[in-house]
Amino acid sequence: MGGILIVEDDENLGRLLERKLAEKGFRVDRTCSGEEARELIRSRGYDVVLLDIRLKDTDGFEILKEFAGDTLTKFIVITGYGDLRTAVEAMRAGATDFIQKPFSFDILEVSIDRALKEKRLEEENRALRSILLEKDQEVLLETRSPAFREVLETAKKVAGSDINVLIRGETGTGKEVLARYIHRLSPRSEGPFIVVDCSAIPEHLFESEVFGHEKGAYTGATQKKLGLVELADGGTLFLDEIGDVPLHVQSKLLRFVETRRFRRVGGLKEISVDVRIISATNRDLSGMVSRGEFRSDLLFRLNVVEINIPPLRERKEDIPLLVDHFLSRYGKKIRKETLKALTDYPWPGNVRELKNAIERAVLLSRGEYVDENLCLPKDGSLECPEDLFSKMPSLEDLELMYVDYLYRRLGSVSKVAEVLRCSRRTVFRKLKKLRERNGNPEEGPLSGPAPDVD
Repeated sequence: MGGILIVEDDENLGRLLERKLAEKGFRVDRTCSGEEARELIRSRGYDVVLLDIRLKDTDGFEILKEFAGDTLTKFIVITGYGDLRTAVEAMRAGATDFIQKPFSFDILEVSIDRALKEKRLEEENRALRSILLEKDQEVLLETRSPAFREVLETAKKVAGSDINVLIRGETGTGKEVLARYIHRLSPRSEGPFIVVDCSAIPEHLFESEVFGHEKGAYTGATQKKLGLVELADGGTLFLDEIGDVPLHVQSKLLRFVETRRFRRVGGLKEISVDVRIISATNRDLSGMVSRGEFRSDLLFRLNVVEINIPPLRERKEDIPLLVDHFLSRYGKKIRKETLKALTDYPWPGNVRELKNAIERAVLLSRGEYVDENLCLPKDGSLECPEDLFSKMPSLEDLELMYVDYLYRRLGSVSKVAEVLRCSRRTVFRKLKKLRERNGNPEEGPLSGPAPDVD
């Protein structure tokens, strides 16, 4: 919806800002309540929030910390109690700017313009990453394998309906990629694609994460939380590693799968959502049913159509295609005899293992070819002629490799900086250096806010 939200407990200042911003053509909402501000931010998705730190019912810093890292909304902190320490704290919490009262409207207008430009840039970067992701997935779905071609044909057939689909396959075969492919071909393609990683959610938090909770539902539930099923409304809900759903939650999940209705933890109201459900697993669910570890009725509901993705060792004709794709991103090459060895290897970790092997070789390679830095198949196992440490890489080499690994896994400079407990500027600098070393300094924009200053 966009626009500007003014969160200011000084009524006179709030009305003045509302009038002046409306005169400039902005859509403006105003509140003096922290709790109302939370609801408005969640429901309306503002471009910019002008946030007073000292509110009567809450601390503005709590609102800043809650939303700044999880939304594209830009926060400009306004306070009459400002000092250098407060300003630094606000910027670290995610504020775009910090303005101390009293201030001129011209200063505020410049700050808002800068925040809007930053937001537009981030949206463009996000759109670009989405396009690149789709292109990457399209390449991964290219195939010369009759078995995998049959999988794709089945996916196309089921995409047009809302029928429940269960995708089976070993780890690393691309179950999520196939689920996204079905979503992209479906009438719900403009809606959200929400992933529920059932193996990564702690058992005691599973119900709350999936179905949400009401304020006060349990100790620590200080506010209402929307569950992942609500966020998927109008789109596709992907239940990854469905075999890891705790047994005591399966009955509630079963009812949701049957009715598309649920209650938040601690809630009395039944909520209805319009979602398409795709599940995936690498486990033997039938065996789990016989052992009493998985409900048979839930399996029947999820497994209306089953799609089995063949492992990479059963579609070896696709290995050259995949290797060429992974190498083309870095402008590197591989010799025919090495490619033959890669094609003959069984790849127990499937496409993911192949991708990781190529990327590691690219990171270690300083020349045009990656052959010498690949772990080559030997006697049925993947062994390196010279392992990583026998080449005695420098500390800087190892550091750059680790930063690159984190960035590819987390997808954000800010998240990498948080894990490494360093500044974003440091992460930007190291990634830029690695790209220059690999000969691709213009690979694309790095994800995350502008780097801070050490």
